Amino acid sequence: MSAALDLQPADQVSARALLDRTDWRATSLGPRADWPAALTAVVDIVLDSQIPKVLMWGPDHVMVYNDGYREIAGDKHPAAFGGTVPDVWPEIWDWNRKILATGLAGRAETYRDQPMRLYRNGALRDVVFDLFYTPIRDGKSGIGGVLCTVIERTEREGLRRSNDRFRAAVAAIHSTLWTNSADGRMSGEQPGWSALTGQTPSEYEGFGWAAAVHPEDADATVAAWNEAVATRSTFVFEHRVRVASGEWRQFAIRAVPIVDDNGALREWVGVHTDVTEERLAQEQLREHASVLERQIRHRQRAEEQLRQLNETLEHRVAQAVEERRAAEAALNRSQRLETVGKLTGGVAHDFNNLLQVVSGNLQLLLKDIAGNERAETRVRNALAGVSRGAKLAAQLLAFGRRQALEPKVVNVTRFVRGMDDMLRRAIGEGIEVETVFGGGLWNTFIDPTQIENALLNLAINARDAMEGQGKLTIELGNAHLDDDYARRHEVAAGQYVMLAVSDTGSGMSPEVIERVFEPFFTTKAEGKGSGLGLSMVYGFVKQSGGHVNIYSEIGQGTTIRLYLPRSTQSEDQEIAVDTGPVTGGTETVLVVEDDEEVRATAVEMLTDLGYRVLKAVDAQSALNVVESGIPIDILFTDVVMPGKLKSPELARKAKERLPGLAVLFTSGYTENSIVHGGRLDAGVQLLSKPYTREALARKFRHVLANQAQVNGARRAALKGPSLAPAAADAPTVKTGGLGAAAPKSEPAGKGTVLLVEDDGLIRMNTADMLKDLGYVVFEAGRAEDALTAIQTVPFDVLVSDVNLPGMSGTELADEARKVKPGTGIVFATGDRHVAGVTPGEDPRVTILPKPYDMEDLEAAIASVLVAQREMA
Repeated sequence: MSAALDLQPADQVSARALLDRTDWRATSLGPRADWPAALTAVVDIVLDSQIPKVLMWGPDHVMVYNDGYREIAGDKHPAAFGGTVPDVWPEIWDWNRKILATGLAGRAETYRDQPMRLYRNGALRDVVFDLFYTPIRDGKSGIGGVLCTVIERTEREGLRRSNDRFRAAVAAIHSTLWTNSADGRMSGEQPGWSALTGQTPSEYEGFGWAAAVHPEDADATVAAWNEAVATRSTFVFEHRVRVASGEWRQFAIRAVPIVDDNGALREWVGVHTDVTEERLAQEQLREHASVLERQIRHRQRAEEQLRQLNETLEHRVAQAVEERRAAEAALNRSQRLETVGKLTGGVAHDFNNLLQVVSGNLQLLLKDIAGNERAETRVRNALAGVSRGAKLAAQLLAFGRRQALEPKVVNVTRFVRGMDDMLRRAIGEGIEVETVFGGGLWNTFIDPTQIENALLNLAINARDAMEGQGKLTIELGNAHLDDDYARRHEVAAGQYVMLAVSDTGSGMSPEVIERVFEPFFTTKAEGKGSGLGLSMVYGFVKQSGGHVNIYSEIGQGTTIRLYLPRSTQSEDQEIAVDTGPVTGGTETVLVVEDDEEVRATAVEMLTDLGYRVLKAVDAQSALNVVESGIPIDILFTDVVMPGKLKSPELARKAKERLPGLAVLFTSGYTENSIVHGGRLDAGVQLLSKPYTREALARKFRHVLANQAQVNGARRAALKGPSLAPAAADAPTVKTGGLGAAAPKSEPAGKGTVLLVEDDGLIRMNTADMLKDLGYVVFEAGRAEDALTAIQTVPFDVLVSDVNLPGMSGTELADEARKVKPGTGIVFATGDRHVAGVTPGEDPRVTILPKPYDMEDLEAAIASVLVAQREMA
């Protein structure tokens, strides 16, 4: 509200007259006589200025302006003179409130080309100003008000010069004022500078003032100052100064040259303005602006994402519904196949038991009719039928994911190339075969026999679809199934090896594709197929942790992709199958089988092989036999047994009572008792039904020999280390093993042995025996570990098991011979025949059958060492 009493027309009332006539007692400024000197001085400067200025003083921002401001005030003059800012300019109070708060905090602000909307001269008008806000000190220690210089754009240049002169005068009032001589040196009394820095005249004399400037800023300041002096230009700079309290403060410097009427430079006048808080506030403001900018970007991004979400929501809902339908269909199909799988597994179990009875009796009959060629032919034909039946049962188990897999690390590229001849024979010459191999193909962990059957089945199906004429493409490559694909296809996301088989045949309709993996489903003519080929492939791949995908179009052909789980391990080496003569034994066997006919056949076959046979109809009866105290060497039990006590539990309890007991399982359907994840549990021995007499005999000797060696190692461990010293003289050495002639003598303590055995107990016992015999021993649990030793360790004899995990013992021996051609080899194995080793052919190679004792071991090593010397 204005306190003006003069009623003279506005265009005739000057600001100076209003100053004198206004009753200032009615305002917060109080009587003019009580005004502080700083306020009086500033008001005089404002009123004398030709540039529009308004001083807003005190807590309620009382306005005092000059005649130049009358045009700005318009019809609000003269009522605005002495009024408060909120009352005079309510339409821009939000703007002025922030400006005044900043000014009263001691910070100056400048706004150029600032648009505003003011209510003046009876209307709301759009105007544009250059605005300069300067905080004005109250002469004590605070800020009394804010001075605003208002310049219209059309008069900017003239008003700027006036404003510069005014700001220089104002700065000289409330900032640190100093003067320098015409040549730029500080001299004479400088009370402001002394008060600011605490320097004495002798300290700031000349360029001594630079000692108060921060060392990092001093050189740049002096250089810039000298340049301004040389060019007689206004000096504007900013640096840090150590004030009298010892604190470093940030200052803005401005100095201008003063010239006389003749244009000669008389002196320099400058001011230091403390801008420490202002710079801190600016930095905080910049950080705040940066935060706001990031928030705005985030919000814009979120809004864009929301917009996109809204645009695609209907599509995504439809897609989600479709995915759910597909998932439900896949689940129903999976559940249906799982149910059929359980059924086929049970059927296969009974079928395998039946085949075992037929097979066993046919093999026994074959011995009875020896010499009758016609009868032998008929029996062998019948056995061939049993073999086909066994294959059918295996396909059923594969589909039901109930077969006991024996996976190995396989490189599928090498594997497929090795099957090339077999595939070409199977599909005929009328079909062109193309193989495409991707570079850097990964290894996969898979059962080699089953993947061979799967590839063969796919090739035969493709041949039938192409009716013997067309092109078959086998493609191999690395693949990665992402989370989205895995979610839609019931497979774990990750890395796989992809094996694809494509044909140019007749193709399949969607209805056929829907049922193609079901057992006994076939599109072939009656009698042309069993309908188990693709179901076997599907079950095997799923049981192995893989995935099957099929794509087909009528008249275009079919592509079936198998995704096999990747393995990061090195490839396992294939072990040759023992084809030596069959041998039996005299040990005591406990046969546990609930099927009477199967049990009778097994008992008769084992008796024929020379074993003493005990029998039991279920696991509980067998446990009673074990607990009766009758000596038993091996437990031969079916996996699937009736009653509460299951076969794995029977084996565990029997081993507790008879620690030296060997255990061999047999079954045509393993359930999940000894097979987990489609793989045999560690340490479990299984003979799958139906089995032949030869397979039964070899498996028994292998299991018994390994168990005997373990038993010997346990006995040695219980006795403790041997106390007998190594022989000083040459001992008499017995025959070193099958096929090796007995040497006359071999001194102990003269050789180094590399021992490779995967069974820890056997390896420890054998190493102790070798050390007692005076040999230096290097041990390895795997052939791969032994390969390193072969390259780095000098040794005379390699003692190795044959059936090692990964690379076989025979493969390891070949590698050893490549490095050391004359190396002696001792195969310590439960099999009495080693594939590729002919007794007596090379005296530096011998077989040491398990179980063996120290004398057997010494004789075997001595025989090859003697042969080495004689052949050297």
